Amino acid sequence: MALIEIRDLHKIYFEGQENEVRALDGVDLTIENGEFVAIVGASGSGKSTMMNILGCLDIPTRGEYMLDEIPIAHRTERELADIRSRKISFIFQGYNLIPSLSVWQNVALPMAYQGVGLAQRKQRAIEALDSMGIADRADGKPMVLSGGQQQRVAIARAIATRSPIIMADEPTGALDSKTGQQVLDILRQLNREGTTVILITHDNGIAAKARRIVRLQDGKIVEDRPNVPDEDRAINENM
Repeated sequence: MALIEIRDLHKIYFEGQENEVRALDGVDLTIENGEFVAIVGASGSGKSTMMNILGCLDIPTRGEYMLDEIPIAHRTERELADIRSRKISFIFQGYNLIPSLSVWQNVALPMAYQGVGLAQRKQRAIEALDSMGIADRADGKPMVLSGGQQQRVAIARAIATRSPIIMADEPTGALDSKTGQQVLDILRQLNREGTTVILITHDNGIAAKARRIVRLQDGKIVEDRPNVPDEDRAINENM
């Protein structure tokens, strides 16, 4: 069974009205465990709606969505929150860090919703921050960090929850090119370690770092193909 499977998925706003918007229009998509998939498209293509539904932040108007064999359509908000806490970690362009909490407390916060005890939350948060090379900033506040450091905190937060899926929404959009490349390298490493990574982006260059590219246009999938990132191609050519 696929990790993610959607069939004839529709998301329609103002259905039946003059201003009806078909954000997703009969989409079929299967994602296997351990894939690194980029969902790419211009503004208005439906990629943000796709992320919200795949991430259990919203439900479809109609159609089928199975997440790790769990049917998602028609779930209540509380049920969706429970599924999210167990299955999905998010990395957002805006970091979504809480200024009043310390760095490690920001990383540990999602684990509280998973029912992880305080001592274990802190240990896992420090371990995740250490893997990102910023454990020395654990007791400080996130707002004194650079943009790249804040994004590393956001990635540490995603790692610490140990969810099988990381969903990254334009994770390099607010970063310079060097720091953005470092973030993509981290996502690629997490994928090599077994995490399924779904990358939402409008940037074809960013999408090219994934192992599969799914392109949306006007709420429909117009391209779905495997991809060999430049780094992998160079390694294979030199073997």
